[in-house]
Amino acid sequence: MPKRILEGVVVSDKGDKTVVVKVERTLLHPVMKKTVRLSKKYHAHDEANSLKVGDVARIRECAPKSKLKRWEVYSGDDAATSA
Repeated sequence: MPKRILEGVVVSDKGDKTVVVKVERTLLHPVMKKTVRLSKKYHAHDEANSLKVGDVARIRECAPKSKLKRWEVYSGDDAATSA
């Protein structure tokens, strides 16, 4: 099963090797027929502590690393090296 990849903005980098990424998505409201923006925050594992607040980050699903972390920072280069 392929792993989901999301893109968002880093809103916190306070934890060691952890970043909080805010991912926004848009959808059409079923009754009002208006575009609505929804956002969700994900805790992601950042092994190198390289991301800072305001950076755009790509994250992908992984095995649970802690109580809250189910995602890891994904650079996109991993897929090229493993294939």
